[in-house]
Amino acid sequence: MENMPTHFEEQLSRIYAFIQDECIPLEEQVDRDDEIPDHVVRRMRELGLFGHSIPREYGGGGLNTEELTRVNMVVSQAAPTFRARFGGNTGIASEALIVDGTPEQKARYLPALADGSVTGCFALTEPEAGSDATALTATARRDGAHYVLNGLKCYITNAPLANLFTVFARTNPDEPGSRGISAFLIERGTPGLSTGPAYRKMGQHGSPVGEVRLEDCRVAADAIIGGVPGQGFRSAMKALNKQRINLAGLCVGPAIRLVDEMKQRARERRQFGRPIADFQLVQSLIADSSTEVYAARALVLQTARRRDQGCDVTMEASMCKLFASEMCGRVADRAVQLFGGAGYMAGNVAERLYRDVRLFRLYEGTSQIHQTNIARLMMKRGPHHPEFNMQHQALP
Repeated sequence: MENMPTHFEEQLSRIYAFIQDECIPLEEQVDRDDEIPDHVVRRMRELGLFGHSIPREYGGGGLNTEELTRVNMVVSQAAPTFRARFGGNTGIASEALIVDGTPEQKARYLPALADGSVTGCFALTEPEAGSDATALTATARRDGAHYVLNGLKCYITNAPLANLFTVFARTNPDEPGSRGISAFLIERGTPGLSTGPAYRKMGQHGSPVGEVRLEDCRVAADAIIGGVPGQGFRSAMKALNKQRINLAGLCVGPAIRLVDEMKQRARERRQFGRPIADFQLVQSLIADSSTEVYAARALVLQTARRRDQGCDVTMEASMCKLFASEMCGRVADRAVQLFGGAGYMAGNVAERLYRDVRLFRLYEGTSQIHQTNIARLMMKRGPHHPEFNMQHQALP
């Protein structure tokens, strides 16, 4: 790994140059071939992208929430598949281990996740356990000093290429709901663990997503994260709350990119003898998009700062994810509209990102789940809760 700059702004500039100069020119190729070239993955490792949120003592960048959010807003200005290649390691696939892992587990796995020599994935979702994650049916039966796992996980990002799997299974079948769920760290090659081929997807080509199959998969009892059975769902929620802020940042990046593409298209495309940028209804597409991008960016950064201050941002994280993902979808739709017929043709940036960003409204909680969460938490707080009134602080 290259020596990381001591100054965050310098680091961010290097990442921006990588995205603009090395990733964006490859977008069409990656979309067509459904694969990120090896030399690009090596550059990601050299830049330390796999370990940004992993603590420095384990070889990571140790970025706080706000810094990681700003990185996400930059890296996602290229096709989201590039960030997905390293995003598990620096997000959902490492967070449960960071917050709840034993010292031995952290020492064993975090350095390899940080330098990208190991790719992690987060195996929670099942065919009948999506929005209701506590309905999972994967089991982990105690057998002496081991557990034997059986079950099927689906829609798992990076499953076809991952080396390390955070697998959630029910260790106590008599405990309903979230109780009795444990999280296991399982390495590829463990007998009984296998992965299926990558799914064909609407978008985000180059980011493999597939199944994780557990068939009498036998692991030592110390594979449980934290060494304590029954705490897995709590670990998952800790990871998901932070990831929702990360994902909200990832929704801002493509929207920034699309606004820039819309402006360029509006200047270059001529109709009725003049650039379409002269027409007010075209201007409204750009103005509305720019305003929503600005609002989403401000909301996400403010929430990230509050999390860094130690505030409970469970509700605000849901707000960020809901607003930013829906905003990104609206901007992508406007971009296709502004590009006109060209925006519907394969190989066009508006068409490609329109497909890519549609997933944002589904994973890490659908928009409808976040609406439910926000309403439930707001009803608990009441109308005059001081944390909701102007969110404490103004943005600088």
